Amino acid sequence: MRLGVDPSTAPNKPPLPPRDYMSWEEEGLLIERNVEVPMRDDVKILVDIYRPASEPDADLPIILGWSPYGKHGLSASLWPPSGVEDGWMSRFTAFEAPDPLFWCPREYAVVFADPRGAWLSEGDLRHNGIGEGEDCYDCIEFLAAQPWSNGKVGMTGVSYLAAIQYLVASLKPPHLAALNPWEGFSDWYREFAYHGGIRETGFLPRGSDNLRFSLGRTEDTAANVLAHPLYDDYWRSKEIDLSAIDIPAYVVASWSDQGLHTRGTIEAWRHMTSPDKWLTIHGDKKWANYYRPESRQKQADFFDQFLKGEDRGVKSWPRVSLEIRESAQQRPQRSEGEWPLARTEYRALYLNAAAKGLQEQPVQTAASLNYDPCDPADEAVFDFRFDEDTELTGYSKLKLWVEAVGADDLDLFVALQKLDAEGKPVGFYFYAFYDNGPIALGWLRASHRELDAARSTPWQPVHSHLREQLLRPGEVVPVEIEIWPSSTLFRAGESLRVVVKGMDIYRDALPNLPFARHEDLRNKGQHLIHAGGSYDSHLLVPVVSPA
Repeated sequence: MRLGVDPSTAPNKPPLPPRDYMSWEEEGLLIERNVEVPMRDDVKILVDIYRPASEPDADLPIILGWSPYGKHGLSASLWPPSGVEDGWMSRFTAFEAPDPLFWCPREYAVVFADPRGAWLSEGDLRHNGIGEGEDCYDCIEFLAAQPWSNGKVGMTGVSYLAAIQYLVASLKPPHLAALNPWEGFSDWYREFAYHGGIRETGFLPRGSDNLRFSLGRTEDTAANVLAHPLYDDYWRSKEIDLSAIDIPAYVVASWSDQGLHTRGTIEAWRHMTSPDKWLTIHGDKKWANYYRPESRQKQADFFDQFLKGEDRGVKSWPRVSLEIRESAQQRPQRSEGEWPLARTEYRALYLNAAAKGLQEQPVQTAASLNYDPCDPADEAVFDFRFDEDTELTGYSKLKLWVEAVGADDLDLFVALQKLDAEGKPVGFYFYAFYDNGPIALGWLRASHRELDAARSTPWQPVHSHLREQLLRPGEVVPVEIEIWPSSTLFRAGESLRVVVKGMDIYRDALPNLPFARHEDLRNKGQHLIHAGGSYDSHLLVPVVSPA
């Protein structure tokens, strides 16, 4: 924990309103600021409540947005590269949260909370974990008991506002009736802090700094991550029992949030036990997708169905809806009945180190290639050209036989990329702002190669991260690298490229915008990749035939 920073000094935020309660009407909204909500230990947190001014005392279902980013941080826009267009959100919208000016005219109440220890709320801020889950539980039950409430609470929002939904729903507050997590990781270690055992040094410290504004203490997440490089009780304290989630859930993930939310959102949906759950996976920029008029209409239909009891046809929605990408702009949607797709055929493409390519048959003769992991220009590249139209949708895995020359460990960064028929790169939306991103990414520190046998499958390796196994001089070891889920259509003549590097493959970020980085590396000397003969280095890809 660390001492909080004066909340009134937060940069890039609107002025912090005073602590006093206020109530007023504006643009058809009845707004209550700084309503006190008691927690089970008598600590009081503050929430802002928005209701339709024309009928504030009607039996209103509640939409709750919960995050530590400041309920006063309202804006009608996001960074221009986000793709959010003018008019998609009003000036009453908190960051990554629902828009009261959209929901209140539809006879909903919207609530934004400052969690315990955030801004002017009492207590010390805990960054998720059971304590924050219990606080959110208490807030839900308080709101449901208000005289203007119909007793049903739903939650929606992006990123933090999604991840908290998994946590509180697993605790089963009686009046939480529906979830709409829109891209939120669910495995704190593997998706947020340590990618393949390699510490994330860009987005995570930035996110931790956003949690420092408090009258009390706040969890120093960046320091805790640095202090806990292996999977220990700190990380277990943030685990979520996803199988305990049994209420209606409309879960939205993206292929584009590689390195943050893609994997965890899909895994959350897979493990929920609700009979009423739907999954949409898009290839768009996440904030643009959340605030699009079509997306908000689907949110409204979902909550009308489960918070108001009005039949909007939600139960006839396809269980799974996917965008199959050809490029950032070409992403036709398709309905499916399950995830992963039952008709997936996993095919091995074998690395040919001598030819620097991929092939469908095992390579008979062993060979190796090396690259300098400390040289930003050096990498290993393997291409495979498709002779017929081929769709890859699902999980991929890269198995490599590797050797560290002059070192006892090596950090491996992997990207799957698409090339058009002329060999030019085809970009995809990536990390909320970019349109030149990869198909998918994977990472692994070789000393973290030990698998969790109970959780791993042939197509999705899950590493235990319980200990390190350093390499001896001359030792060649097999590693299985999980590549996050994706969906891409290759036309005949187009190519799949595998890039293996010793550092981040995507490094060019726009100024002052969040971006994943990995700068705490162990690389030195040379990386050797062995393939062919007894070294069955290969890429396992999910080939999907037409339904």
